[in-house]
Amino acid sequence: MQTREPAGGARPTSRDVARAAGVSQATVSLVLGGKWRGRVSERTAGLVRDAASELGYRPNLAARNLRLGRTRTALLVVPALTNEFFARVYGGAAAVAAEHGFGVVLYPSPEGVGPARDPFASARAALDGVIASSMAAGALDAIRGSDLPLVMLDSDPSDPTPAAHVNLDVADGMRQVTDHLLGLGHRRFVHLASAVPSWTFEVRARALGTALRAVAGAELRTVPSPLDVAGALAAAGRALTDPGPRPTALVCDDDILAAGACKAVRRLGLRVPEDVSVTGFDDLALATAVEPELTTVRLPAERIGQSGMTALLDVLSSRTPASGALPVTLIPRGSTGPAPAD
Repeated sequence: MQTREPAGGARPTSRDVARAAGVSQATVSLVLGGKWRGRVSERTAGLVRDAASELGYRPNLAARNLRLGRTRTALLVVPALTNEFFARVYGGAAAVAAEHGFGVVLYPSPEGVGPARDPFASARAALDGVIASSMAAGALDAIRGSDLPLVMLDSDPSDPTPAAHVNLDVADGMRQVTDHLLGLGHRRFVHLASAVPSWTFEVRARALGTALRAVAGAELRTVPSPLDVAGALAAAGRALTDPGPRPTALVCDDDILAAGACKAVRRLGLRVPEDVSVTGFDDLALATAVEPELTTVRLPAERIGQSGMTALLDVLSSRTPASGALPVTLIPRGSTGPAPAD
């Protein structure tokens, strides 16, 4: 049997399979739906399966479920379950999903932001769509099929692969941090940068560098750190004890890094913020558990989860998802103060 790819590289349809196998679309539906026995010969069923396999055809389960009004399921993929931010993203997505008869399955990628394995025998057989938070689109290749819409949260908007993007204005968040510290007289900065390779952290680094390059006399050094308190403690300790003038501000990519940075300052016999100011990012519960409380950027985690689920519903219903980044807010607290006099 010879098969031919659909014109224009479009996703193959049941009509293409029927044409390739020399049968009707009704026969294709019976075979691929597992209802062919007693209605279609074994030989014909084999022809249909072979044609579907060679064309790379998969039934569009999302469209079928929408037509039938069945309970639907979305997969939310996150880098880790230990970060409060992703739990809040899930809460927002699940709330919107419940209003529309959807369930949300939360799945932490075993490799963090790296490639995620299919959590089921075939995710395509059980899901209507995928939402992924703070991961690269390519990391979802094993999960998403050509018939599964993908909505990316907090990811590179220039990537054309996903059906929709929902982003936070993290660049503006870092600009707010920079303006706050510059207004307090700081000029010697260390960026305690997450070593996790992620678009959101790259954006923060670029925004900080761009803002400080425009300020005469401002100095910026970047020190990478694992995304945990112990790693941040070690990295901040090195930054504060390196030769040369001590930095007066530690700008951290995450509240967890900021907590480690505060510990490093105190272990060196210094004070926060009198000797060194420290800022975080996220506004986790941790931000108000430490003393002094962290100046940080509040990210609307629940809202990005809500917007991600709404975008997926829009895609499934052939509507155009909303565009534009969600605003973030600087929350000044006790961990920042005027730069110490030299």
